[in-house]
Amino acid sequence: MGADMTDAPALPLKLFNSLTRSLEEFVPVHPGEARVYSCGPTVYNYQHIGNMRAYVFADTLGRTLKFKGYDLRHIINITDVGHLTSDADDGDDKMEKAAALQGKTAWDIAAFYTVEFKRDLSWLNVRDPAKWTVATDYVPRMIEFAKTIAERHCYELDSGLYFDVSTVADYGRLARTVTDEGEGRIEEVEGKRHAADFAIWRKTPVGETRQMEWDSPWGRGAPGWHLECSVMGEAELGMPFDIHTGGIDHREIHHPNEIAQNQAYRDCGSLDCAEHSGARVWMHNNFLIDRGGKMSKSTGEFLRLQLLADRGYHPLAYRLMCLQAHYRSELEFSWDGLGAALTRLKRLVMAVAAVRDADDAPVADRRLTDLLAKFEAAISDDLNTAVALTLLEEAAAMKKIDAGQKRAALAAMDAVLGLDLLTIDRSDLRVRPKVATIAETDIEATLTRRKDARAAKDFATSDTLRDELIAAGVEVMDGDPLGWDWRLDA
Repeated sequence: MGADMTDAPALPLKLFNSLTRSLEEFVPVHPGEARVYSCGPTVYNYQHIGNMRAYVFADTLGRTLKFKGYDLRHIINITDVGHLTSDADDGDDKMEKAAALQGKTAWDIAAFYTVEFKRDLSWLNVRDPAKWTVATDYVPRMIEFAKTIAERHCYELDSGLYFDVSTVADYGRLARTVTDEGEGRIEEVEGKRHAADFAIWRKTPVGETRQMEWDSPWGRGAPGWHLECSVMGEAELGMPFDIHTGGIDHREIHHPNEIAQNQAYRDCGSLDCAEHSGARVWMHNNFLIDRGGKMSKSTGEFLRLQLLADRGYHPLAYRLMCLQAHYRSELEFSWDGLGAALTRLKRLVMAVAAVRDADDAPVADRRLTDLLAKFEAAISDDLNTAVALTLLEEAAAMKKIDAGQKRAALAAMDAVLGLDLLTIDRSDLRVRPKVATIAETDIEATLTRRKDARAAKDFATSDTLRDELIAAGVEVMDGDPLGWDWRLDA
């Protein structure tokens, strides 16, 4: 760890396993290594900010594993085929539908939105995984995987090859939603043996042609959505691997189906042994909630990171907003909450600026080592980033302390939280709203006039100039070394 805590005994890392519904000490499958698979996006559109919470969580997990000394191998997949408009194997193919609506090929749609997704990740300071796995690159392996399990676990219908969930033990344990009628969200398909049975391979209907289709033993078509993650996880991490992550919505259908495939492929039994699922630990972040009911839309615009920036909010403010809540708790989004997170981030950046250029020194000051120990305890307790943030702020506010030691401690903490505090300046956080009309030169000129008025004790003129700036979306903060910030009412 960057703060030279080698003399301190390592605390065990405790993580909540969704499969067992319990907090468990992390014990890697391969000593010294941590192998993590995160469900990535279906690249048919932009990702809204609720989607992005999953990647802030997965990035924080990866950073924590590295902080704890593990050699991390993190995989994130890109779904460019196989996902229908419902998670439950019904509706239109998302990629084909988007291509038809936009008059482009499915391949072009995938390429464009993959670039946009990765740009959003960079804005949030989410690090690249060890490897991006793209579903269409693995179709031959998916076919071989399906052939391995087909005889004992699948059956064929006119519409495709289906997995019989009764052939594996404990189907649905992850979701805890199994009933005699099966999973209620799954649409009936004529000929299915059980309501919860799901498609392994979807045949192209007679008389139709898909943009993305391949030959298989079950006819020309495309893989089912759930198949890709089993195949890519096994190919890149082996089975069992350590941790599988995703949003809580994946806990209900996608991940139970993935687990069933893994059990079948490995000829495993009961999920009383978590490793039979394909991963030792399954972790899920909770939803981002917008009480106004506009998570996907806001004043006619898609609620995504670009919209936040258009309104004058730096994307790292959203990362900090996510870190303020535990990943397993619902997080409520509001513009006021985002503004408060931005203010908190600005204060942190200003506090850290004083030691940014200092040379790192081994942390010896008892006050700092105590804080670092508390910080490690917080993140070791199922990634308690809310507490970790307050400890970072406490360290940043410390006075009369060696600058090199302080910088090293802050760097160690920020390596986990990923706020980029030792790189960005306060001015970087001043994002101009898209609809702002006032020129920055006019702002500076008005501020100069206001400063002169205040010096002359002409407070009436000073107040008038301040009100003019506020009306233009400019927040004036007296005593702030930067002088002003953009503000735009949502």
